[in-house]
Amino acid sequence: MPGPGAPARSVLCTGLLLMMAVPGPGSDPRPPTGPLVVFNPGSMARPFQELLRAFAAKHPGVVPAQESSGSLEAARKLTDLGKIPDLIAVADFEVFPTLLIPRYASWYALFARSSMVLIYTDASTRAGEITGDNWWRILLSPNVRSGHSDPALDPAGYRALMVWQLAERYYGEPRLAARLAAAVPPRYVRRKSVDLIALVQAGELDYAWEYEAVARIHGFRYVKLPPEINLGDPTRADWYAEARVRVPGKTRSATDSVDFRGQPIVYALTIPTGAPHPETARAFAQFVLSPEGKTILEGNGFTVMERPVFRGPGHVPDLLAGSKK
Repeated sequence: MPGPGAPARSVLCTGLLLMMAVPGPGSDPRPPTGPLVVFNPGSMARPFQELLRAFAAKHPGVVPAQESSGSLEAARKLTDLGKIPDLIAVADFEVFPTLLIPRYASWYALFARSSMVLIYTDASTRAGEITGDNWWRILLSPNVRSGHSDPALDPAGYRALMVWQLAERYYGEPRLAARLAAAVPPRYVRRKSVDLIALVQAGELDYAWEYEAVARIHGFRYVKLPPEINLGDPTRADWYAEARVRVPGKTRSATDSVDFRGQPIVYALTIPTGAPHPETARAFAQFVLSPEGKTILEGNGFTVMERPVFRGPGHVPDLLAGSKK
């Protein structure tokens, strides 16, 4: 197991980072107006609601519409249904190069981070005993009910499976990942991780896998996992990469499945190719990445990168100019 000082392929610290370009005197002064359709991950439903509300308050001519879903499900709205939003944000930046580039997008911006945790309440079975060291023993105990989101639709789902794989190596427990998987019946799997919140609140589940930001937004107690397994430490990319999950495609066959490897959790956004209202989308993207947008995201429990990192083969819009790896 690599120590804290081991080399890592950090997705956060590579490449030269430049400040976002400021529109010059020749820039179009017209304020954004008209519809603005945004697809966002379920875990960012509340902050994006606040972002859209604040943006519309600055630009009363904008009519925002928000769709929250698992990030894989959101991507497949473009690829399978032909629904093109003005902006799409995802909970795993790898969704863009894996599913949407180059046909549906040509660039993306990494902008926020979180980590995986296990949420629970005071009423959860063995709530007074669970810690960051014994959580897996608690989940494998009789009469303990735990759940996660669907790995085929939501990154939080396949990240829960990655946490189990990493825990198996970290704790030296043979077949731990398989044993934890067997302890979650299909009835405790939901389309997106935030759908599990009501089950935990109602006492139908004792524990559920969520992002730390979501746990903080909703005021849950949560188990803070060791950095070796929580997918939240950007210096441990090499260690996380040992975890891999094959996600089924729309036919759930081997021919259209996709492999995801463990990486530090990083959120990203883009303006899709063919966005109906690209100018309004650019203005909103700039707002999300602005100091005001950063304040809203941080107020909702997310760790916002000091500067966004831009990637992809295409040209980044002028209002989002920065560095690309």
